[in-house]
Parts: sequence; C-alpha cells; structure tokens
Amino acid sequence: MPRISSIQLPDFPLLLAPMEDVSDPPFRVLCKEYGADLMYSEFISSEGLIRDAMKSRKKLDFHEMERPIGIQIFGGDEEAMAESARIVETVNPDLVDINFGCPVKKVVCKGAGAAVLKDVDLMVRLTKAVVDSTRLPVTVKTRLGWDEDSKNIEEVAERLQDIGIQAISIHGRTRAQLYKGEADWSLIAKVKNNPRIHIPVFGNGDIDSPQKAVEYKERYGVDGVMIGRASIGAPWFFRQVKQYIRTGELLPVPPVSERVEVARRHLEMAMKWKGERMGIMETRMHYATYFRGIPDFKAYRMKLVTSDNVNELMDTFGEIIERYPVMVD
Repeated sequence: MPRISSIQLPDFPLLLAPMEDVSDPPFRVLCKEYGADLMYSEFISSEGLIRDAMKSRKKLDFHEMERPIGIQIFGGDEEAMAESARIVETVNPDLVDINFGCPVKKVVCKGAGAAVLKDVDLMVRLTKAVVDSTRLPVTVKTRLGWDEDSKNIEEVAERLQDIGIQAISIHGRTRAQLYKGEADWSLIAKVKNNPRIHIPVFGNGDIDSPQKAVEYKERYGVDGVMIGRASIGAPWFFRQVKQYIRTGELLPVPPVSERVEVARRHLEMAMKWKGERMGIMETRMHYATYFRGIPDFKAYRMKLVTSDNVNELMDTFGEIIERYPVMVD
C-alpha cells in the first residue's frame, strides 16, 4: 500500500484531481463521502497567498473530514513558493502539492504551472525551495513534458525525488496537447518501473470509466489513479470505481432521488461556504452532469441554471423528485 511520508493510503487509492473552480470544499466533501482517498485543493497562486489576496486565502479552507488532503500551490519564483508553503503550513493540511502541470495560458504566461516544464533546473529549484521551507510532505503534479520533443518526465521524476518529494502524479499529456488527444500512460509506467524511483507514482488522464481504471491499474502498474473530469457532477464515480475493482460489478448511476439530494447538499454547502449568491452561481456548472441522461429534463435544467433564488431552486428539486420518483438510469 502506498505511503506519502506518514500518510498511509489504501491499496490502489483514488485521488481527486485539483481542478480550478471545481474541487472546492463542498465538492470535495461529496467526493470523500463517495470514496475518494486523497484530495487536493484548487490550485493557489503563491503570489496571491503572499499578497493576502482574498480568493487565494479562501482556497485554504477545508473540513477535517476531508483528510488526508493536500493544498496545491503554483508559481515561478523560489522565494514566493517558499513563503507560500509556510503560509499553507499554518492551516495544517496533510501535505503540500506543487502544480507543474496546469496548461492554461494565464498560468503559463506567468512562468508557472506547465511552463516550468521547459526548464527542469528551475523546476528543481522551485521544488527544493518548498521542501526546505515546510515540515509537511511535498508532492508534485506534472505532465509528460512541454511538447512532443521534450517529454522529460523520467528525468523530472528522478531529480525531484532526489530533493525530497514524497509522491508524483503524472498527467499523460504534454502541455502542447492541453486536454486533446489520448493520454499516453506508457511514459507514466516507465517512471513507475524505473528502479531508481521509490516514491508513489499516480497516473492521471482519461480515467472516465470504472473499466478503464482497472485496465490501467493492471496494464501500467501505477500506485493509484487521479480522477478529474469524470467526477464533475458525479462524485459517485469514486464509489463506482471501487465497487468494480472489488467485485467486477458495474454500479448504475444513482437514482434521481439520490442525485437530487447530492445536488441540494452541494448547493447548501456552497452557500454556507461562499454566501448565497456565489454559492448559487458556482453550483450551476454541476447540474448538467448531476442530471445527465434523464429524459425531457431541459425545462428543469434551465430553471436550475437561471434561478438566483434559493427557494425556487429547492422547489425545483422537489418537482424533479415528483416527476421522476423511481427512475434509475
């Protein structure tokens, strides 16, 4: 069973990927309840933390029941990364994770995220600055490389392990691919099978079904998988994967009544965390997937994504249960 410093994980753990505007405390609580073994915050700008920016500070919030949990930071300056790691330590998460994989332009343009893949020496310096500044275990999430001609993940994994990281999660695409094409797990497997590598290696990319999770577990031998997009609006995906790993049984999507209850709780937790208006706005993106596959649902979906009134939303949830009382996909 993989360990990250003193954190004992179960055999073949399922990790919730850090996703901007998705993996916030309300969503993480639901994923935890459905079986996620290790979770990460949304990525947090090191510069924002140092400036005491409200949005960045808010992302440090987590519930005790979410443990073990990592706070993920990104940046391109050694001093800023070290200082932000010290700030993260004050809220006492279980680990600090460094984002060297985010491909979006606004992050890359600042020399952070996946941009650091172009300069492995800088990646090493940034990582060492974080490792040396905190007593917490440090992990890294990254990609195969910057582009097809610079897939340097084996060198990256060895050098980062040598300076003290405790685990690495690898997305099987380059930055140039963004999220297009098929993730290449063969290089993730090469890292895992490298005799020099002794830290846990987690694979990420295209785990969109329980069958694929098991197939990749057996084919590539990784220590666990990190699940991102497949969990959006479907926190029960973790339960489905675990059931399939244990028994080979494919669990159906939950009944409409359960999905309504999850959506309602998500909304309530989001409003409690960020206030009524922001909670309503930020939960909207999940409704399409919470209720995917239900016939003749467009009118209800429109109500859910356009209403700004919490009572109207709760009434709509009630209408959905009345309209689809026993339906299971």
